[in-house]
Amino acid sequence: MSIKLSHTESVQKFFREVSGLDNDQGSPRMKALVHRILMDSIRLIEDMEVTTEEFWKAVDYLNRMGTRSEAGLLVAGLGLEHYLDLLLDAQDEAAGLLGGTPRTIEGPLYVAGAPMSEGEARMDDGTDPGTPMYLHGQVFDADGKPVAGAVVDLWHANTNGTYSYFDSRQSEFNLRRRIVTDSEGRYRARSIVPSGYGCPPDGTTQEVLNLLGRHGNRPAHIHFFISAPGYRHLTTQINLAGDEYLWDDFAYATRDGLIGDIAFIESEAAARDHGFQGNRFAEVKFDFQLQSAPAPDAEQRNARPRALQ
Repeated sequence: MSIKLSHTESVQKFFREVSGLDNDQGSPRMKALVHRILMDSIRLIEDMEVTTEEFWKAVDYLNRMGTRSEAGLLVAGLGLEHYLDLLLDAQDEAAGLLGGTPRTIEGPLYVAGAPMSEGEARMDDGTDPGTPMYLHGQVFDADGKPVAGAVVDLWHANTNGTYSYFDSRQSEFNLRRRIVTDSEGRYRARSIVPSGYGCPPDGTTQEVLNLLGRHGNRPAHIHFFISAPGYRHLTTQINLAGDEYLWDDFAYATRDGLIGDIAFIESEAAARDHGFQGNRFAEVKFDFQLQSAPAPDAEQRNARPRALQ
C-alpha cells in the first residue's frame, strides 16, 4: 500500500522551512525553485513508490556524475537542452520573432577566449592527419544584407571525436577560433573534417542510456556562436550530411536548416589555392541569418552563462 504524506500540513510546513520560505534572508528566486524541486521530488517518491535502495542509488549516481563532470552530457542526452530550444522557439513565435538560422543546443564543451582573427583563420595545429576542410560562408541580416564585423565563434572535435581543453593531448585552443566577418559578411576557416563521437562507454551518461535502451552517439558536427551589435546572439551547430547518426543524434541537435553539405574534392590545384598540401580536401559552405536584437526580456531569455571564461 502506498503511503502519501506530501499533502499533509506538517510535511508542507517542514519543506517550507527547508526551502527558506519562512525567513527573509537569501534569494527569493532560489527559495521558490528549491521548494518546487523538493515538493515535486517527494511527490515523485510517493507516486512511483521509490524504495530506499533506489533513493541512495540515485544519490550515488549524482556523486559519480559530478566526479566525471558529465552533467552537461546527461542533460543533452535526456533531451532537456533540446527542450530549452523548443521553449525558446515557442516564446519567439509568441513574440513575433520569426525567421533566421535555427538555434540548437550548445553542448558542454565550449571554451571561451579562442584566438580571434579577421576574415579567416586556420583552426588546426597540423598534428591531426585528418582530411583538410575548407569551411566558409556569410552572415546576413533578416533582409539578406551582409553583416560585417560579426564574430563567428566556432569549435569542433578532431578525428578522434575529442575536443581541446578536455583532451590533454591536443594543443591549447586547437580547432577553436573566433573569426570577424569581412565587409561582405564572409568568414573562412581552414581545418580538418571532424568526427562524431560517443559518450564514454564507462561513463555515467551512457550508464543511464543503457538502461533506456539507447545509444550515445553523435554525428560529425561543428558548433557556432554568431554575435554582432544590434543582433540577437545565435547558438547553433551544423551536422554534416552523410553521417550515419545524422538523424539519430543522441543529443537531439539535428534540425531542419542545420545540415551542412560536405563535398570532397580531388584537385591538387584547388587544394593549393586553399592553402592545403596534397590533392584531396573537403569543402563545407554554410551561411547564417541573424535576427535583430529582441526586447531586453527576450534577450535575457536567450542568454546562456559561460562556464569556462
